[in-house]
Amino acid sequence: QHHFKNNNITVKQRGHFFGHFHGLIFKVPVLLFTVDADVTVVGSGPGGYVAAIKAAQLGFKTVCVEKNLTLGGTCLNVGCIPSKALLNNSYLYHMAHGKDFASRGIEISGISLNLEKMMAQKSGAVKALTGGIAHLFKQNKVTHVSGLGRVTGKNQVTATAEDGSQQVINSKNILLATGSEVTPFPGIEIDEETIVSSTGALSLKKVPEELIVIGAGVIGVELGSVWQRLGSKVTAVEFLGHVGGMGIDMEISKNFQRILQKQGLKFKLGTKVLGANRRPDGKLDVAVEAAAGGKNETLTCDVLLVCIGRRPFTQNLGLESVGIELDNRGRIPVNNRFQTKVPSIHAIGDVVAGPMLAHKAEDEGIICVEGMAGGAVHIDYNCVPSVIYTHPEVAWVGKTEEQIKEEGIPYRVGKFPFAANSRAKTNADTDGLVKILSHKETDRMLGAHILGTGAGEMINEATLGMEYGASCEDIARVCHAHPTVSEAFREANLAASFGKAINF
Repeated sequence: QHHFKNNNITVKQRGHFFGHFHGLIFKVPVLLFTVDADVTVVGSGPGGYVAAIKAAQLGFKTVCVEKNLTLGGTCLNVGCIPSKALLNNSYLYHMAHGKDFASRGIEISGISLNLEKMMAQKSGAVKALTGGIAHLFKQNKVTHVSGLGRVTGKNQVTATAEDGSQQVINSKNILLATGSEVTPFPGIEIDEETIVSSTGALSLKKVPEELIVIGAGVIGVELGSVWQRLGSKVTAVEFLGHVGGMGIDMEISKNFQRILQKQGLKFKLGTKVLGANRRPDGKLDVAVEAAAGGKNETLTCDVLLVCIGRRPFTQNLGLESVGIELDNRGRIPVNNRFQTKVPSIHAIGDVVAGPMLAHKAEDEGIICVEGMAGGAVHIDYNCVPSVIYTHPEVAWVGKTEEQIKEEGIPYRVGKFPFAANSRAKTNADTDGLVKILSHKETDRMLGAHILGTGAGEMINEATLGMEYGASCEDIARVCHAHPTVSEAFREANLAASFGKAINF
């Protein structure tokens, strides 16, 4: 009883069981194990596990239900974290194996790739971080329940384990944070060996000679970069006319594409994939044609990577049992407090509208449970940054130049190339630029777009400035350490506010 009480588990008698033993009839009470909670979070990805920890810190009795064996969701297990490990390590290999080290006076011979060991380092990082969440749950007294969570009432979640056993959680509040899954490509069946999703592309046993990527968005260019650096001939086929996916500034996208092509990636833009067939020799033929229509073309590869996006994981959650309907994109409609039409049931992250980003889900999770505790609920989606972790990185926050033009806002542009930045020059890493967009009349920063090494770190300075309503002059007048690449960010703000930078 003491153990159950400490883990928020209630034991209730539910009738009796009559049995006999050596002629003796006995009556045994049948017990139903239910967990009572203030907040039950379904899903332990970045949004879910952060929300669970915050809820516990706010004094709520908190339960987190997770269907997978490890915590952390897609991001930690087969997404953001393993991909960044491979991006970093493949770049180091590329530096050592190519001419880059030699040009810096570092001469090495006999460089070879041990792909198995590279994958082991990735797996080690994943294991440490997923295990870290379990430790944080224990530290913050979050009860972890294994199983597929389904809503079985306005204040009830039932978790079904792999062996079919069930556990009922009665909860004042329910928070759905089930994330997203790979969007399938009609007619192309993924086997995660030669036709792979992003999951399979993170665990290939050998470097493919030729890799075709369907989609040149964030995932496509990141994973394409990994395998290109390790020796693959990579071609990305993209339906849109640009690389980098939705939300990227077109000037940045064009510069980004040029740099990636210089590195060896090939692109077929404005092109759609019709299907794929396996040849007798094991290779794959991929049929493509111009998106606007035209003559078919056949491309050949050893491995085909399908990454055309992700879709909300909202099926089989039991939503229909409480009258919650999905929108036309399979998402859960919520109000500004992340409540569904059933006030006790909330939803955040990839299952609701907005960009499918881990940090967006984390912020929503925190403010959602703060709202349950009576706090204010506010998030400015214009101040949610995006990052592509290639080399160079691409990062942006706020509006693109195209959006500003479309909205008819008077604006100024300030640019500064990394080729004119002293730290980038000394690092021999000068590709890219900083582009700042400001309101012509108020000088308020409207958008920041960075293509260059460290862009993913630098964009947080822009996000902080925009969140606090900074003008470009505000940032231009803040002393930046010298020599640093972030001085390019300051110079671009100088150009946006005063019309001219100092060093360019």
